[in-house]
Amino acid sequence: MTKKPTTETLFDTIKNTVLVPLHPAGFPFVAGAGFITLCLMLVSDTLSLIMGILTLFCVYFFRDPVRVTPQNDELVISPADGKVIHIIENVALPKELGGENEPATFTKISIFLSVFDVHVNRIPVTGKIIKSAYNPGQFLNASLDKASDKNERASLLIETHTGQKLGVIQIAGLIARRIITDVTEGDQVETGSRYGIIQFGSRADIYLPEGCAPLVCVGQRAIGGETVLGNLRGSEPRRTGKSH
Repeated sequence: MTKKPTTETLFDTIKNTVLVPLHPAGFPFVAGAGFITLCLMLVSDTLSLIMGILTLFCVYFFRDPVRVTPQNDELVISPADGKVIHIIENVALPKELGGENEPATFTKISIFLSVFDVHVNRIPVTGKIIKSAYNPGQFLNASLDKASDKNERASLLIETHTGQKLGVIQIAGLIARRIITDVTEGDQVETGSRYGIIQFGSRADIYLPEGCAPLVCVGQRAIGGETVLGNLRGSEPRRTGKSH
């Protein structure tokens, strides 16, 4: 017999799926759009309806849902929601993270975030931020591979307790115009913790160290703070995928 959900279970379900909190960066957008909607109600029903829809979209875009992160310091977790669009092996870290001094033995996983994805970014692995860099740049379509080098971006280099280095990059997209990063050099960070947001369409690149095979496939959807991208111990073979 199926057990009937308790009131507490139903409340938790509603809280985590409907009453999703906003990221603080969204408050000005929602408040501004809401105020304009109220003003337009005095002028035009049509315009107020359109602005009301935009207000609801802002609420949806800046949502910050609860995530359940696997508790294992050896796992690399996705820093963002979105679609895996590139997996490129034997690459160097970006130059702003000292790539010219590191061997080209990293594997880059690129995750594309559409405007419908959650844009709150999460730390992929527990460790210490040993380098942080911001690069102004262009706003090319984030799905293009050259966006890694040409677009505006914020980069972090994280060192784990075992000395392995891992890069994670927030990249602005075609309509993204602001990257927020809430951590800096010297900070101790924990897997799955929130560390920033990219506003309105973007991309996240993560550089896995040598020996860490990618455990996702091109075309697969990743969930920030939950999807396992790799194992730092290298105990699992690379994953392959097939469309159905």
